[in-house]
Amino acid sequence: MTQIDRTAVEQALASYQDPYLKTDLLAAGCLRSLQIDGGRVSVDIVLGYAAGNIVSGIAQMLTVAVENVAGVEAATVQVGWEVHAAPIQGSIPALANVKNIIAVASGKGGVGKSTTAVNLALALSREGARVGVLDADIYGPSMGLMLGLPAGTRPQVREQKWFVAPQAHGVQVMSMAFLADDNTPMAWRGPMVSGALMQLLTQTAWDELDYLVIDMPPGTGDIQLTLAQKVPVTGSVIVTTPQDIALLDARKGIEMFRKVNIPVLGVVENMAVHICSNCGHVEHLFGEGGGTRLSDEYGVDLLGSMPLSLMIREQADGGKPTVIAEPECQISLLYQDMARHVGARIAGQANQTAMPEISISDD
Repeated sequence: MTQIDRTAVEQALASYQDPYLKTDLLAAGCLRSLQIDGGRVSVDIVLGYAAGNIVSGIAQMLTVAVENVAGVEAATVQVGWEVHAAPIQGSIPALANVKNIIAVASGKGGVGKSTTAVNLALALSREGARVGVLDADIYGPSMGLMLGLPAGTRPQVREQKWFVAPQAHGVQVMSMAFLADDNTPMAWRGPMVSGALMQLLTQTAWDELDYLVIDMPPGTGDIQLTLAQKVPVTGSVIVTTPQDIALLDARKGIEMFRKVNIPVLGVVENMAVHICSNCGHVEHLFGEGGGTRLSDEYGVDLLGSMPLSLMIREQADGGKPTVIAEPECQISLLYQDMARHVGARIAGQANQTAMPEISISDD
């Protein structure tokens, strides 16, 4: 029997370059154990981001690679995932059950920020993560409508001091819309709005979340600064359109997060292209390549380039965003890809301070 070369097995595992971690799984610290028993090889790999929809495919590819190594009669490759909390500055006791906070922001309104936030949250959930959504747009809350919660939804109260977040499509949701009448405008000044945001965030009994997605209001005003300065945000996602005016405001958003030391996880370009439903003609109504230029300028990822689609709008308005309404369509797959990229960027931050223990043995 040919003795199995451990180095050759490791090289076979390293032949797979994870498209989200942007390196091989050994270099990323994902190898938990490698055991050789005669002609049998057992491998345990754990990804650091929610990846429930792709781990079986990765396991199959790695199994084939290991079984091609000389001397290997059979290989068993287990691929799983777990989410760790990334290192952040400061902490809030009320958020002890929340591992990572993702702020979805834009420099201006009308670029599809809330649609991105809700589909990102649902995509993370479909990968198996425990996810919550906080609607921080105090003046124009929309998460309840987008997630199909009925008008008049109110959170339960626990111990006279905690809100219990309603759930929709498996995601915990909290919004100012649950605490006020739908037709009553929030005619509040900045300090009142900032106080309301902190109360929503810290008085909600979030239940063991891997990711809390915060849908920010547009701009770089009081709410954004309050969140950036008082809340341990793991990273931000900037939403824009290719239009020059939107890109100008998106730059301001990126600069704001950089000044308060919150990593920018990447840029999402919405309304990148319109495809005529009648003739198939492709037209870049808001310009072309703006998201790519912005991501290149700041050295961050372009997380996704989403089309201008009637379907996305109709499904969000109907309370079943695209990721839930048509999970296998091309647009949903783009959102899933976006979610894995966001998770991987956060995993990269977590790995800066802690590496998993690796167990290696020869029997």
